[in-house]
Amino acid sequence: MQEFVPPDFPLERVEVIPPAIDPLSPKNMPLPEAVSRQMLSWLDDPEGWEIYRLIATEAESDPGIHVFTNLTGVGNVEVNAFQRLSDVVVQKSTREGFGLVVSEALWKGTPVVAGWAGGIPLQMADGAGGVLVDDVEGCAAALVDLLGSPERSRALGDAGRERVREHFLLPRLLLNELTLMLDLARERPISATPLAAGAHRDPVCGMAVESVPQDLRMSVEGREYRFCSGACLARFRADPRRYLRSRFDV
Repeated sequence: MQEFVPPDFPLERVEVIPPAIDPLSPKNMPLPEAVSRQMLSWLDDPEGWEIYRLIATEAESDPGIHVFTNLTGVGNVEVNAFQRLSDVVVQKSTREGFGLVVSEALWKGTPVVAGWAGGIPLQMADGAGGVLVDDVEGCAAALVDLLGSPERSRALGDAGRERVREHFLLPRLLLNELTLMLDLARERPISATPLAAGAHRDPVCGMAVESVPQDLRMSVEGREYRFCSGACLARFRADPRRYLRSRFDV
């Protein structure tokens, strides 16, 4: 997550807290399958799509025409239904702020094919939730594979939902923010001391983590650090000083 901080940022202490989704919001709340299908059937307007196609085609040949649309009628609840009924969601970003739409899709148990951009790799760390791809060809191959392997797709979707439940819902975000306020009030430096009973901070991504398996722990100079994923552990192991400068610098 330190990649989100400009190298010339003037402040010595920078706290990076990954965002999270609200599971009770209209975009993420539970929707019965029958309701989702009924909602999407209301959006079936062949004439409307034909008009949109004609306008978009005309705009391609005229640099003076710019079309911006949110496809009227598609709001948060409709996006919720789309994500729930999809076999696979594609988020092939080349640039991204964080890309929480990935967590939104994974929360519905839907596998995702996505690019290595922004916070997407963190949301899909260790293969949870889907497949990370480098190019268009890789994206197409991953789609064919997942659509042809329903059991694997289901397993990836289930793993993605569990990762979102553990790391990308509001309780984790609240714990991070409350801990930051407590540290500031006590004028404590950044550290890897417990955030709360049973909780620690992943020194790579900054997320609060609680009970993790032994293979996601590492000790440095007698202090134990815990990680949200094998990907974060690998980055830490490659260069601990990068993430613990406040402890190693003299």
